[in-house]
Amino acid sequence: QVQLVESGGGLVQPGGSLRLSCVASGSIVSIYVMGWYRQAPGKQRELVATITSNANTNIADSVKGRFTISRDSAKNTVYLQVTSLKPEDTALYYCYAEILTTGRYGYWGQGTQVTVSS
Repeated sequence: QVQLVESGGGLVQPGGSLRLSCVASGSIVSIYVMGWYRQAPGKQRELVATITSNANTNIADSVKGRFTISRDSAKNTVYLQVTSLKPEDTALYYCYAEILTTGRYGYWGQGTQVTVSS
């Protein structure tokens, strides 16, 4: 059994910053990829950023230069530093990870809400 637990979301004014965290726990042999997706009301879930075990990153164009993804492999944790937030960044942010347990599977967290509003 594997769990992903996100934290760090909240209400922030335009231009503000937050740091999202996601911790993976359970019967983990290794973690290949960790990342963040988001889903705004009435829209499809979209990729925000991912980071591999080799620290290769993939960042959506819409957040490039404003969001930074990092990873602490020893703690099975991924971070998303979000800065210069805009109202259109408002969404439920989901953590995702590809994890080796008895096989290689994808797992999702429950999401953390980020609301950007004045």
